Amino acid sequence: MKPDELEAAIAKGEIGPLYYLYGDEPYLIDRSTRLLLERLVDPSSRDFNLSVYYGTECKGEDILDTAQTMPMFADWRVVLVKRGQSLSQAALDLMFPYLLDPSPTTCLIIQGEKIDQRKKFFTEFKKRGKLVECKRPYENQLAPFLRSEATGHGKKLAPAAAELLIYLAGNNLQELATQIEKVALFAGQRETITIDDVKAVVSDTKVDSVFELANALGTKDLAMALRRLKTILRDGEAPLMVLAMITRHFRQLWQVRVLLDKRVPEQEISRQSGINPYFLKGVVKQAGNFRPEECRQLFERFFAADLAMKSGGRPPSILEDLVLAICQRKG
Repeated sequence: MKPDELEAAIAKGEIGPLYYLYGDEPYLIDRSTRLLLERLVDPSSRDFNLSVYYGTECKGEDILDTAQTMPMFADWRVVLVKRGQSLSQAALDLMFPYLLDPSPTTCLIIQGEKIDQRKKFFTEFKKRGKLVECKRPYENQLAPFLRSEATGHGKKLAPAAAELLIYLAGNNLQELATQIEKVALFAGQRETITIDDVKAVVSDTKVDSVFELANALGTKDLAMALRRLKTILRDGEAPLMVLAMITRHFRQLWQVRVLLDKRVPEQEISRQSGINPYFLKGVVKQAGNFRPEECRQLFERFFAADLAMKSGGRPPSILEDLVLAICQRKG
């Protein structure tokens, strides 16, 4: 099951007794949990009917005893287990019989980073309950996510505004959700969030720096690219977020370059690439500076940079080396 399928089921009131939420996107795990809690437990009774455990600290019998307890003055009791991937095998074995006959008035929600579906516990959990995989979204899923978040705030989102937010926050859903909430409040009574709203809410320095870095890399302006990179890192932007922004920009350049080589008209390039016309002209111009083979080689470097930063390398130096590699290539 996917998070949007779970959300649809909750909206219909189709609630089950067993949920395991797992994956590499913590925002979706927390959001799915919040939707379940909002549906099942009244805030006034949470002290009585919501119990939270941690897989690193509790034993299976603690979870089991609470799950088998009737709710107090309510229809549901919720037992939430965080860091479920740390539950011991002994705890899973102890809880296994509960899966065969779960309490109809208890919703057991387990959060975890990953699961091993070869284990008996998870094989049975899949049969009796719901395994909800919360994966980090692909590039083409970010704009729909933002539109959905905007709808939740009673707003429509202009395509160019969504594009700008993605440039600024990359694929970090928590950051995207936080920014869209701020922009929706700024828009006030207006129905549609525009690109000007985004620029007004997000600091001008950050907007300008992000675009100037992308444009400097696209035009191979080494001096400008290094200055913009220094400014962005000095202002506290996470290096992995900067790498994600650079990677996204060059994914667009590569895609557009391939379409240009096929002599596809600009209007059709916009449709096939999903790039908003507001940004397309600049991307088309920069795409001419990079052959497809260069783009392929750069993506190997992006992957290596990501791995190096996650392995303890010094992020500023890694990003500076990447900027040098991009800007010193001949078009």
